[in-house]
Parts: sequence; C-alpha cells; structure tokens
Amino acid sequence: MTQTSAAPPGAPHLENGSAPWRVWWPVVMMFACSLLSYMDRQILAVLSPMILGDLKLNAEKYGEVVSAFSIAYTIGNPTWGAILDRIGLRRGMAAAVTIWTIACGAHAVLSGFLGFAVARAVLGFGEGATFPGGLRAAMDWLPAKLQSRGFAIAYSGGSLGAIVTPLIVTPIAVAYGWRAAFIVTGVAGLAWVLLWLGTVDFSSIVARQTHRIAVPNPFELRFWSLVSAYALGAMPIGLILYLAPLYLAQVLGFTQAELGRVLWIPPLGWEIGYFVWGWFTDRFAAGNPRPAWLVATLAVMSLPLVAVPGLKSSAAVLALMFWAMFVAAGFVVVSLRTATLAYPREQTGLVAGIGAGSWSLVVAAVVPSLGHMFDMRHYANAFLFCAVVPVLGAFFWWALTPPPTRS
Repeated sequence: MTQTSAAPPGAPHLENGSAPWRVWWPVVMMFACSLLSYMDRQILAVLSPMILGDLKLNAEKYGEVVSAFSIAYTIGNPTWGAILDRIGLRRGMAAAVTIWTIACGAHAVLSGFLGFAVARAVLGFGEGATFPGGLRAAMDWLPAKLQSRGFAIAYSGGSLGAIVTPLIVTPIAVAYGWRAAFIVTGVAGLAWVLLWLGTVDFSSIVARQTHRIAVPNPFELRFWSLVSAYALGAMPIGLILYLAPLYLAQVLGFTQAELGRVLWIPPLGWEIGYFVWGWFTDRFAAGNPRPAWLVATLAVMSLPLVAVPGLKSSAAVLALMFWAMFVAAGFVVVSLRTATLAYPREQTGLVAGIGAGSWSLVVAAVVPSLGHMFDMRHYANAFLFCAVVPVLGAFFWWALTPPPTRS
C-alpha cells in the first residue's frame, strides 16, 4: 500500500516544510530506547574477554549464550510488533522496556552458563519491541516525506548504543567489576520508562490499529522479500557486534582496556549509515517499491569485508568493519522502506518485527558456528561467509520482489 505525503491526523502541524520539535519527540524517545537496548545487549560482547575469563567459558559457549538471546529476540520482534499494532505504543513499549531492564539487571548476580542463557533470552524477548516501536512511531507521527529519516533516527539509537557502550562500560568494569556495568544500564532503563510515560502521549493522533493481533504469513512473497534484504543483507552487523572484540583480542592482541578505546569505531559506520541511507532513500527512492539499482549497489559494497583476515594493521581492520556496518545500515533502511509500501499501514509494527526478528534468527543460527571457527582460528572462512551472505540476500530480494506495474 503506497503511503500518502500527508501527516497522520492530529500530528503537529508542519509549517513552511519544517517540523517543530514536537513532531520529532516520539521518534527521539524511540532513538533513546534503541540506544538503551543496544547498550544492554552489547555489555556482554564488549566485556566478553573479561566475563569469559572469569566464568571459564569458551567462544563456542559464548556463541550459544548469544543464540539464546537471538532466538528469543526472533520470537519477540513479530510478537511485540503485532502487540504494538493492536494496543498502541505507549503501553506496549513501557511493558517491554520494563521486562528487559529487569533481565539486564539480573546479569549482575549470575555466575554460570545456564543463568546467563536464561537472562539473555528474557532480555532478547523484551528488546524485540524496540524496532517495531521505532518504525511505528515514525510512520504514525511523521508525513511520508520524513518517514525514512524518521525510522532511521529511531533505529540509529542502536548503532549509537554500540558506539558508546565500550566507552561507558569499560571504565566501570575495570574500576568496579563487570557486574557493576549491568546495574548501571538497568537503572537507565527504568529512567527511560518513567520519562516515556511522563512525556509521550499518542492520544492526539488517529493511529491506525488492527482489530486483532496479526501474524506473519510466510506464504507471501513480500514476507520473504523483506527477510532476504534485512536478515541476509544486514547479517554482518551480528558478526562485528558479537565477535569483533574476540577477533581484536585474539588476533591483534588488544587488551580489555584497549578494546574500550576502539570498539566504538565500527558501529560509527552503522550510525552514519542510518542517516545517510535514510536521506538517500527519501531523496531518490521514497516511493519506489523495487529500487533494484540501490540494492545491487549495497551488495557490491558488502564484499570488501572478506579482506579482514589478510590485514595486519588494526586501523585497516577497524576501517573495514566500519565500512561493513555502514553498508548493512543501508540494507535495513531500504528493506523497511520497500516493505512499508507493500504492507498495510496498520501492520507497520509487524513489518519491523519480521525484519528484525528474521535478522536475529539468522544471527542465532550462524554465531555459534562462527564462534567455533574463531576457536579453531579459521577466521578467513568466517569473514568470507559474512561478505557473501549480503550478496545472496540482494539476489533473493530481487527475485522475490515483483516489479512495479504501470497504471
């Protein structure tokens, strides 16, 4: 269904083409939400050398803990997307953030593999509301000409969270132990819930909501088109978020303190990518349901990641990781923009849930194997796999997305 350029009924008026701050406030709050969600999930990755050493876990077991999060996150995304479409953002997001904040704080008192796996699963399920909420806020509150940038802003909190997490939690962990870092982010989550309930009110707009909870239909081409571009195109994000700290420590000899000073660099590409590709898509492909030239360009731009194991320079490795995450952000933005044109507007949350949930399922499937490759020092195979998968995703998207028909 093609979106119109009009603002949703009841949204703040746009004057002279510019948006007052009230137009952006729900999106800004969802930006903060996605920032917190990635801080909560990235603590384990950033501090993995310290935590794995303390708990006597190897990279394969660590990959299984990540998979527990990813499987629950896979379930949580379409589930929360459907719930938000049904009951609305305000109540749904407050409940979801409360759930994952409690799970995050629980990490501070855990000491074994099973406890971490359970806590990560609850965290993953709660965080499944993040991106459905961000997309829904942008689509409900902004006119069509700002929507790609709107959900890019809401989503970019995740990449900013990945940037600032090592800068914030590493000094805390070094000074007070890794458990203290989970307590700090848990308190931040509770503060977000209070601010959300106190400042965000969607009662002034007429948001389209479903009369019943919708479920994904895997027998539709539009379902698999979205999955191909999002889950496969953006898969390198998972490799870099979860395994880059181990690669830098094992291969390039980074200490935990040194990791805290550089791990912000790759996600910076992700952050910049959301804004660049959001603007680019609004400018050149906002109403195009099948921008094949853009998806093909992203596929080609994904290939340089394969060169990482051949590089001895830490600066060059970090630069390629930065580039890979920049490109992956483009797959996220383009896949969501085209999917929102294919699905009814009242199923916006479900669209985001399908995309992020399928991505998480792919990550859950491959990270344990990639972790095993890291244990075996087969780094070249891991990076080759992650460079080729986005190309396959682009091809499947092209094959599954029907060309637009002439009126």
